[in-house]
Amino acid sequence: MPDNFHFEYPWVILLLPLPLLVYWLLPAIKNRSSALRYPYFNRAATVSDQKPKKASQVKKRSWFAWLVMYSIWGLLVVALASPELVGKPEKKIKTARNFLIAADISFSMANTDWYIDDKRTTRWSAVKHIMKDFVKERKSDRLGLLFFASNAYIQAPFTSDLKTVSTMLDEADVGMAGQMTNIGKAIVKGMDMFKRDTIPHKVMLILTDGVDSGMEILPLDAANLAKKDSTVIYTIGIGDPTSKDSDLDERTLKDIAEMTNGKYFRAIDTEALQNIYKELDTLEPIEYEEESFTPKTLLYYIPLGIALALGALSIAVSLIILIVKRFKST
Repeated sequence: MPDNFHFEYPWVILLLPLPLLVYWLLPAIKNRSSALRYPYFNRAATVSDQKPKKASQVKKRSWFAWLVMYSIWGLLVVALASPELVGKPEKKIKTARNFLIAADISFSMANTDWYIDDKRTTRWSAVKHIMKDFVKERKSDRLGLLFFASNAYIQAPFTSDLKTVSTMLDEADVGMAGQMTNIGKAIVKGMDMFKRDTIPHKVMLILTDGVDSGMEILPLDAANLAKKDSTVIYTIGIGDPTSKDSDLDERTLKDIAEMTNGKYFRAIDTEALQNIYKELDTLEPIEYEEESFTPKTLLYYIPLGIALALGALSIAVSLIILIVKRFKST
């Protein structure tokens, strides 16, 4: 017997001797037979040299029938005790927060001033390449994807299926949400996603390489709404603000992060972005539930199946014996 085998309800085994107690304590069932009453019965029995039979009798079973019936009972009791194999305890992942990634996919993210493995590539391709590893590690979070430019739209609602999030990330490309950058609209759209969920811990990560050009709502006004809703916003500025081709508004990104108790990061290349993701893992660590989950494999169907098969077999054998006896008597 393996070490990890045990019964969920071991006390049920106490029912095993129940048929024996019934046999000893309760009176036997007597089968009555028909009889004919007439005078001089005893004299007729003496003359015919026959021994009169009793009006009722207890039907006897063979030891083999008793063995089969008790075996079926024992198997049913074992099945009722719920035998199972218990695996090693595993640490259960706890959904700790909603983590929303809001990425800028305006036309400026198509600039080819970043490198991956010494190969020139667009900013957006580099961001996607590195973000995949970050997504893979957020195992305790429900991740959501939001992309913005002139407009903001939801690419992936909050989900714990990280493979789906990575797939949806792959499918996004520059220009899908317009040409300009509207940070305020992205924050408001993210707040709307958070309101539809019940998890209280809310974190937003904004990646952008441009200055806000939206007129509907200003980024700091949107950040103030996020602050009131206890949402932490981390901001990442893509590119080198000292470059003549950059229009990165670091001041606004810093104010958004400071206002919501977040932090601002500058990513001038892929290595810097990787380090930022590592620091985010420290600021928003993966959380696991303290209680362990113990996997169990139920085995009750094995003794139950054997009991059913044994019962069917005993019935079949009884019918065959009965047919054979009738055939011989004719």
